[in-house]
Amino acid sequence: MRRTLVGAAVALTGLAATGVAIGQITNGVPSAQQRSGSPADVLAAGWTKTTAALGSQALENPSNVITRYGYLSDKAAQNSGLDTKTEPDQNTYLVSGSNPGGPESAFDYGRRFLVQGHEVFSSSTAGVGHSNSAYITRVNLDVPLNDPHRITLLTQADGSGNTGAASLDGSNYDPFTGQLIFTGEGNNAFGGIFVTDFKWGGTTPPPTTRLLGQLGTAGYEGVQLDDKGDVYLVEDAGGSTVVDNGTATKVKQPNSFVFRYKPATPGDLSAGKLQALQVSVDGTPMTFHSSGTGPRDDALGTPIKRLHSGERLDATWVTVHDTATDGTATFDANALAKSAGATPLKRPENGKFVPGSDFRSFVISETGDTDQRAGTYPGAADRGAWGALLRIDLPTAGADAGTVRTIALGDATHASFDNVTFLDKDTLLAGEDRGDTLHAQLNALDSLWSFDLTQPLDKINETAQRLVAQGRDPEATDDVAKKEATPPVPDQNDGDNEITGVHVSDGSMSVGGILGSVDPSKVAGTRIFITYQHGANATFELAPPAPSGQDGQDGQDGQNGQNGQNGQDGAAGAPGKDGAAGSPGAPGAPGAQGPQGPAGKNGRDGKVTCKLSGKKVRCAVTYAGAARLTRHGRTYAKGSSARTLKRTRTVKHGTYTLVISKGAAVRRIPAALS
Repeated sequence: MRRTLVGAAVALTGLAATGVAIGQITNGVPSAQQRSGSPADVLAAGWTKTTAALGSQALENPSNVITRYGYLSDKAAQNSGLDTKTEPDQNTYLVSGSNPGGPESAFDYGRRFLVQGHEVFSSSTAGVGHSNSAYITRVNLDVPLNDPHRITLLTQADGSGNTGAASLDGSNYDPFTGQLIFTGEGNNAFGGIFVTDFKWGGTTPPPTTRLLGQLGTAGYEGVQLDDKGDVYLVEDAGGSTVVDNGTATKVKQPNSFVFRYKPATPGDLSAGKLQALQVSVDGTPMTFHSSGTGPRDDALGTPIKRLHSGERLDATWVTVHDTATDGTATFDANALAKSAGATPLKRPENGKFVPGSDFRSFVISETGDTDQRAGTYPGAADRGAWGALLRIDLPTAGADAGTVRTIALGDATHASFDNVTFLDKDTLLAGEDRGDTLHAQLNALDSLWSFDLTQPLDKINETAQRLVAQGRDPEATDDVAKKEATPPVPDQNDGDNEITGVHVSDGSMSVGGILGSVDPSKVAGTRIFITYQHGANATFELAPPAPSGQDGQDGQDGQNGQNGQNGQDGAAGAPGKDGAAGSPGAPGAPGAQGPQGPAGKNGRDGKVTCKLSGKKVRCAVTYAGAARLTRHGRTYAKGSSARTLKRTRTVKHGTYTLVISKGAAVRRIPAALS
């Protein structure tokens, strides 16, 4: 079925349809939403959001239990009686020059797309787990929201609902290979890096390939590329809590690494080097320690404090695996990073290049410990327990050495940073992932923050603006109620909503348009997306206020107003033209008989001869013209012109009338007998 692209005629809803920057947000939401009931989202003044996809929306090409955008169809196998909610995570916006194809060969899927990987976690106590059912979706933004072709499944499941992936998280597009690239969080049999072609060659999804022998497995989350084809990977692997001089704490040992894969040939990921970032303090690398006081010192020692102090520390990339020398057997990247002396961090989840930095500056987020007891433990806040934003600076793109410094240090108000993206070259957006525990401890749900990177470390939190104070879907509230009931009700789903998938992009698919190459606020067609995991599992598009002097987007139609009072009658108009003649009316009743008119001229006398014979009278009448002889309306005789009317009738005495046609006078003929 062919159709006209609806998106082609729709005005851009992005941040800079005409390439005009909006600058820093100055009217943020003053406080987070409380964790009670199902409060609504609150956005900064002038900002709006529209739905891009809902978890309940059907996929156009379902496969086994994978039938909807954010829900598996598996409630019959779950103790909760509920379908499993997936986690649609990082968004990737793409604008293609042509229709990439899909399950219906004759359908035009448009040119604008939003791609997500869906994490699906297993559960050992709530019913059937899905440790091998992660999948990929493509939202076809040019297709109407309720059209059955709106969301396409890019992964096929086998007869058991397995896809070969566990918890797909980060996503991006590799313009060197023409492939989508996804990270599989979890150092297990189904983790690692996955790639699949963006364009379809038929009506089934292109195959997905795992790069186990090149990048191994790890707690991979964020993925980003530079203009040399290098792939930057950010790992989120939680560490164990540490004991501080005999005191058990909720502070966790750093256990995650920042990786970089350098292909031997740009555009060919089959061979290359995997590196990990190593940070040094006074010439001594910060490394992972597994015994003695090492775990405590990693979490609460001097080096990690200096890393989070804003001090600029030396950093280098150390090689942990090289296909040229190590082959392509599967390996544990986290373990090799520890062996190579790389520096562990406190759950870095995402990273983006600073726009316009020529891929020399890279900002990463640390989630921290997501527990108030860790954040308030003496010394832990100064060491990233609440989370942090770190900046890696290299002298040139792809260089092997540079520096690292903290540019924002989390606190109880700004905490647990997750996905990050750039609104413009100086404005970083960071979503929170506090989790149910910290939500309950501080009675505050997650927020989306806007940080001004021109501010120093001691001012950046003070000037930060809350772009979104996230609420909680009724579906998420129900899950929380089950989990926190006494006793708990089985429920395999997570609880509170989480802000994720924060993404600002113009959708370029070229090497010259890789995310971070230019300031997104100065590029036409830039759009902003965000996902609310858990609950309704909805993905939204955000729109900022219209720049000064420009018209904003049309608002929704208001309700109809009440009818006004009737106005006064206007002046009479000019007479109209005569209408067409009407049909003849029905005959009217006979009118009263008029007075007798004057006697007409006597006609010529006819000759009448009558003879009585019993009761019969025989009359002979000579006349000119047709005639008839009548008495009281009864005709006794007729005759034609110039003839003698001779008829015999039985009559009574009286007067007869001779009627002659053609204007002749009527003659009264007296009866022959008295």
